[in-house]
Amino acid sequence: MDLKQLRYFVAVAHELHFGRAAARLHISQPALSFDIKKFEQQLGVVLLRRNNKRVELTSAGALLLVEAERLLAHAADAEQLVRRSADGLTGRLRVGFVNSMLLRGLPEAIESFACRHPRIDIVLKELNTDEQIAALTGRRIDIGCAHWNRPTHDIVSETLCHEPFVCCLPVNHARARDQTIDLANLADEAFILFPRAVSPHYHDQIVALCIGAGFSPQIRHEARLWQTVVTMVEYGMGIALVPEPLTRTASDRVCFRALAGETGASEVRVLRRACADERLVDAFAACLKDTVARG
Repeated sequence: MDLKQLRYFVAVAHELHFGRAAARLHISQPALSFDIKKFEQQLGVVLLRRNNKRVELTSAGALLLVEAERLLAHAADAEQLVRRSADGLTGRLRVGFVNSMLLRGLPEAIESFACRHPRIDIVLKELNTDEQIAALTGRRIDIGCAHWNRPTHDIVSETLCHEPFVCCLPVNHARARDQTIDLANLADEAFILFPRAVSPHYHDQIVALCIGAGFSPQIRHEARLWQTVVTMVEYGMGIALVPEPLTRTASDRVCFRALAGETGASEVRVLRRACADERLVDAFAACLKDTVARG
């Protein structure tokens, strides 16, 4: 039994007329009659009763019609799925991300991408940079968004966005009245910062900024997420240097001020496997970059 035989049978079963079914299939009536007879012989059952006046289904034919229509529908779906997959328009996309991407356009990019490609199942995995690199290498994610710029033979990266650091202060802080803050004036402040083991990129970058301003920061508290850092500042536990997108989390208990002079930059990069020929990854990366660029 093959799909051609099923299509021929279904056409005759619907038309109950060999001439009309042959025209529908764009073949000759004798060829269709021969193929149906051969199909019946192969199955060892009579599917159609025919005489000079009419064609009708047998009970076996009626049963086969239901199953044949179901099989042909599945075959059509499978064909469409394969073609869409070849175009990178279906499947599962596993996206690694650092927490701050939720403030940098990742949710909007996912919504936009899902509207364009509704057959793609997007799975999000919150991971730090080192975890994303390991997950890419181990093929547990397909694309990552992280803070990293160390080229290797198996992982490549490209810049997604650059953002300045700003100072996060409690609203009752003495420096909250300043429009811009000289980093050197924060030498005596208690800082809230990521543990280096969690994010060596940010930890080292912020410490380097402070050292460049002439002091080593007094790290009083440590937190694993930027939102936690901001919340701790709200409660007066210290101050922090944070990427500019964190200003979107502002409340009436915290304020953000630009830094005078060299502020450094928080950089987010798109990570992927170097040898991957993945149209789905390409399409999502393009959508993400467009969403972030539009702000």
